[in-house]
Amino acid sequence: MNLLEERMAKYDQPQKMKDLGIYPYFREIEGKQGTEVDMQGHRVLMFGSNAYTGLTGDDRVINAGIEAMKKYGSGCAGSRFLNGTLDIHVALEKELADFVGKEEAICLSTGFSVNAGVIPCLVGKNDFIYCDDRDHASIVDGRRLSFAKTVKYKHNDMGMLERCIRRAPRNAVKLIIVDGVFSMEGDLADLPAIVEIKKKYKNVVIMVDEAHGLGVFGRQGRGVCDHFGLTDDVDLIMGTFSKSLASIGGFIAANSVIINYLRHTARTYIFSASATPAATASAREALRILKSEPERLQNLWDVTDYALEKFRAAGFEIGDTQSPIIPLYVRDLEKTFRVTQRAFDEGIFINPVIPPACAPQDTLVRFALMANHTRAQVDTAVEALVRVFKEEGLL
Repeated sequence: MNLLEERMAKYDQPQKMKDLGIYPYFREIEGKQGTEVDMQGHRVLMFGSNAYTGLTGDDRVINAGIEAMKKYGSGCAGSRFLNGTLDIHVALEKELADFVGKEEAICLSTGFSVNAGVIPCLVGKNDFIYCDDRDHASIVDGRRLSFAKTVKYKHNDMGMLERCIRRAPRNAVKLIIVDGVFSMEGDLADLPAIVEIKKKYKNVVIMVDEAHGLGVFGRQGRGVCDHFGLTDDVDLIMGTFSKSLASIGGFIAANSVIINYLRHTARTYIFSASATPAATASAREALRILKSEPERLQNLWDVTDYALEKFRAAGFEIGDTQSPIIPLYVRDLEKTFRVTQRAFDEGIFINPVIPPACAPQDTLVRFALMANHTRAQVDTAVEALVRVFKEEGLL
C-alpha cells in the first residue's frame, strides 16, 4: 500500500457494521419510489424519502420528462453560460421566481451546487458569514469556499447570533445563512427573530435554504419564508428539485441585481453542465401540480399531524419537529444502525442519522412523510417501530 491507501484503510467503520449485519446504506430499490417500494426481494413501506409531495412516481411528471427528452435530447452538452440554455430552463426560472416571491432566479444542476457556488460569490475577505450549527453540509462547504470570516452560532440561539453580529464592523456585509427546515431534526429556523436582528444592524443579509420547506410550508407550498410572511425581508431564497419537485436540480432566487451578478460569477453555474431537459421539465410539471392541487399539501399535513400524535403517544423522543420530518432519537450509534436494520426486516424503510449529520449524542432514525401516505401505513410503521424500540431497550 502507498501512504494514501494506508490512511484510507484505517477507515473501517462500514466493514464493522457489515460484519454485524446492520450496514444500512446503498440499499437497492427495484422500481419507482412511492409509499411502498420493492427492495431486496420484499416490499417495504417507504418512510425514508424526501419526496414530501409524493410526485416522484406521478405519471404526469414522468411523461413531462419523457416528452422533453424526445424534443431536446438527453442532455445539453455544455453549461448554461455557453450552449446549455434551453427555453424550458428560462421558463422554469421565471416560474420559480414568481412562486417564491423574488424578481429573478437561476437554476443549477443540483441543490448542493447552489450553496457551494452562490455563497462564495456573495461575500469577500472583509465580510462575515453566520451559520446555524445544524445547517446542511452544502452550506458548510459553501462557506468553506468563501474568503469571508465564518461564525457558527448554536442552533436557533438568537441571543448568540445577535452578539456575534454586534461585534462585526458596521461596513462589513454580514450574511446569515440558515435552513428554513432543518433536515434531520425537522424543526424550523427562528426566521422572525433573524429578521428582527437584520433590521437592527447595518448591512445584514439573509439567505434561506428552502430545500425542505418548499412544497411543505406556506401558501401552495411556497416555503418557510412565506409561512412566516417574511419573503420581502429575506434577500436570497434557495431551493431544490430533489424533494418536493420530484426531480434533480436547484435554484437561487433574489432581486435582479444579485441574480445578474451570480449568473456571471457563480462557478458551479458557469462551469457545470446545465440541468438535463428531462429533469427540468419534470420539475416544472411538479411545480404546476403543486400549485394546482392544494389538497396534496393538505393531505401531507393531515398524515403528518396524525403520525406526530401517534409517536408522541407511544413515548418516542421526537424533539421539536414541526414538519413531516420526524426524528426518533436513539442516542447510540450501533443501536441506531440496529434499529434501522430491524425496521427494514419488519417492512419499514427509515434512515439512520449519525455524525457528521448530527452530534454524537444525538443519533437518531429519520421518519419522513409524503402526501400520499395513508393513516393505515403510519399505523403499521408505528406498531413495528414500537416493537423494535422496546426490544432494543429504547422505549
